[in-house]
Amino acid sequence: MVEIAEVQRGHRWRIIGWGAAVAILAAPFVAMQLNAEGVNWTVGDFLAMGIMLGAVGGFLELAVRMTRNRYYRTGAGLALLGAFLLAWANLAVGIVGSENNPNNQLFFVALLIGIAGIIGAKARAEGMVRAMLTTAGSIVAAFVFAELSARDEPIVRPVVEAVGTSIFVVLFLGSAWMFGRAAADS
Repeated sequence: MVEIAEVQRGHRWRIIGWGAAVAILAAPFVAMQLNAEGVNWTVGDFLAMGIMLGAVGGFLELAVRMTRNRYYRTGAGLALLGAFLLAWANLAVGIVGSENNPNNQLFFVALLIGIAGIIGAKARAEGMVRAMLTTAGSIVAAFVFAELSARDEPIVRPVVEAVGTSIFVVLFLGSAWMFGRAAADS
């Protein structure tokens, strides 16, 4: 039987999580009302961010309901954070070169490869390890391919892009490690 304190603690985290999502959406709206320089979101921008935040929140809720294993939950959280940040950065400014660089689409392909791995693994911890490792490897491959291609933004240094890309890779590797711990616990 689930204890009342545990249910209340989970309820508190849900309020914090969904409240943060609303705050993230509200921040650019408020900034635009205050005529903040450089903040000019369209309805499409708000819809895209709303869909992304809703998907992350929904999948995190699903992961929490699927298992009580804290390693699995943490792995899911890291994967969702990595996917969210990669998609957000790529839509906002691009990962490599300018936001119009067609090689940036390769990073979305890397996420699709990860999603296919999750579906193939049926979200089981053992398979999730492979899916997250494959996603991390796909991100590295996308970056290497993009860097070997013609550059459309000579001002941005490849080192800066490599550091940014490594953050996504580390999130997915951390996720794989957590799913490995979850698999060992089961």
